[in-house]
Amino acid sequence: MINLLICGIGGKMGANVLSLAQSDGGFNVVCGVDPHAPDGVNVPVYPSFDGVKEKIDVIVDFSSPAALHGEMDWAVKNGVPVVLASTGYTEEDIKYIDECASKVAVFRTGNFSLGINLLQQLVKRCAEVLGEKFDVEIIEKHHSQKVDAPSGTALMLADSVNEVFDNQKPTLYGRHGIVGKRANEIGIHAVRGGTIVGEHEVMFAGEDEIITVSHSARSKRVFAVGALKAAKWLVGKPAGKYDMNNVLAT
Repeated sequence: MINLLICGIGGKMGANVLSLAQSDGGFNVVCGVDPHAPDGVNVPVYPSFDGVKEKIDVIVDFSSPAALHGEMDWAVKNGVPVVLASTGYTEEDIKYIDECASKVAVFRTGNFSLGINLLQQLVKRCAEVLGEKFDVEIIEKHHSQKVDAPSGTALMLADSVNEVFDNQKPTLYGRHGIVGKRANEIGIHAVRGGTIVGEHEVMFAGEDEIITVSHSARSKRVFAVGALKAAKWLVGKPAGKYDMNNVLAT
């Protein structure tokens, strides 16, 4: 039985993780961390990691970057691996995550959907086959309450394409005004509205033909399923950085 701590247990994704973990015979949810403890949760919820005293095998974090330093400091001190499922990290945050990964196992990816991670592999293959003659545009759509743009998944997909081109393509976030002819870039466009869970489309536009690869999430539960799959995989791993490609390869 894996002792699980859910960071961000008071949010919608935290609730999904809690529900799925409690119905999974492999997890024991021992506590959560959230400044706003939800009603009806039958495990201890602490406002910060300072109050956590339980034995934890792995942390799943669906909170926000604001929790990062307190969480990672505690994880490193106690040797507990962390699944980071939040988005919106700054470059400084990512450097800090990398530093911590030299001391404890850290699992981080832009999206925990297995379908999205397959999409990542597909767009990379498309870039390899189609090459420089095709322009690449990424369109991502999310609900009106999402605070960061573009999505971490869109950035992940752009990185996958750019690897094929030795990371030489600059990224352009939207277009406005007289911007001139399209350059050798990867365009990313963010749409926000309603209750869209998450949609991502990668378009390869060439001469007289267009190839589009897309993914649509219909429920946030798919992300919770992927995060718990990652948590099971991460327990017992040595310090280092891991992502869904490691899970898919096993």
